[in-house]
Amino acid sequence: MIARGRGLGRVEARRPHSAASNADRIVQGQGQASASPTWPAQTAVELAADQTAPPGVVIGLSRSGRRHVALSGSTGPDRGRGDLDRATAFDLASVSKIVLTTAVLRLAEQGRLHLDDHLGDLWPRIGWLGRTSLRRLLWHRAGLWEWQPLYLAGSTPWQTLTDLPPRYPPDSSRHYSDLGFMLLGLVVERVTGQPLDRAVAELVTEPWGLERTRYGPVLDQPVAASAWGDEVERDMVASGQPYPSLFPDSGFAWRQDLSQGQVADGNCFHAFGQVAGHAGLFSTVDDLLALAEVLADPALADRWPILAAAFEPGPDPGQGLGWRLGRTRRSGDQTPVPFAYHTGFTGCAVGLWPNRREAVVMLSNRLLAARPTSTVDLWRRVLWAGGWEAELPLETDQSGRLL
Repeated sequence: MIARGRGLGRVEARRPHSAASNADRIVQGQGQASASPTWPAQTAVELAADQTAPPGVVIGLSRSGRRHVALSGSTGPDRGRGDLDRATAFDLASVSKIVLTTAVLRLAEQGRLHLDDHLGDLWPRIGWLGRTSLRRLLWHRAGLWEWQPLYLAGSTPWQTLTDLPPRYPPDSSRHYSDLGFMLLGLVVERVTGQPLDRAVAELVTEPWGLERTRYGPVLDQPVAASAWGDEVERDMVASGQPYPSLFPDSGFAWRQDLSQGQVADGNCFHAFGQVAGHAGLFSTVDDLLALAEVLADPALADRWPILAAAFEPGPDPGQGLGWRLGRTRRSGDQTPVPFAYHTGFTGCAVGLWPNRREAVVMLSNRLLAARPTSTVDLWRRVLWAGGWEAELPLETDQSGRLL
């Protein structure tokens, strides 16, 4: 939504009591991966230390195959509970788009689709969307709406998506769109002949050993709460901000309870049964680091050249195939280096440095804070604390407000 260690030894060290929690702890893998012995542990504590911050934070760094993971806080709104664990799964929200991007690109590597295929090649008679290519969807250049509450439309998600007119002239410029990745999820189902969750498992999570990455509901492993029901989307529909809703709320049965193990995103939950292309995945810090390690390997281009092409800029600054593209600089860097990343509305993010065997992950439950700060703000603070000056493209709504 927009509004927005394998085989590692463990050393656990207690920190003094802080305002964040009495359960702040460092979990360190083989070797010291970070530039500072207190990062990311100190950063995890600081990010969970006031009422604008998440009750719980997990930060992970992988460098040259070595991981450093830090935990602070709680899986739920009670900041005093020390139940956050390295194996805790988080609702990834839009970070799910990166896993779907990987699935689409793997299908392209296998020759089962081509990025310049058009939706009309798969579904005849779907109007203006028939001229939209998969590459444009990955670049967010299809001209689609950023977001709409499809569950209020009174028809199937497919029918609603294909009935909507374009919001922008197709292929004119980049406009980040959940709807485009909903369509890409349906493309994967069409090409593979399987439900999306099964296709993603076979293409990405099973071959790459991501054993704790899957679509909800998650009921049989530790999982962090992510939101108070549909509170955010109910307010979006009522206010028309940041996007006007094309569908009225005629007494919809909004969720009000704490979402823990069920996806927070309303379209994914209500319209797609918790399995969609734009959201719905739950994952852990080690699974996300494992995914990023594969994609940050210098050998990627030799083995999977189409996957490596995801990090090449498209026609719009800061946008690759599915991935956002920025630059970072550390002390000692003569020039900024390319950085690929994606954030999620629930407070999660993953980033990697292509060809440098280095990646960073942030997982949090920011929507449970009394006054939530943005995911982008948390992400910038994590990078800054790790010693990176980051140049990241900003995500804004149509009026220019930062999401």
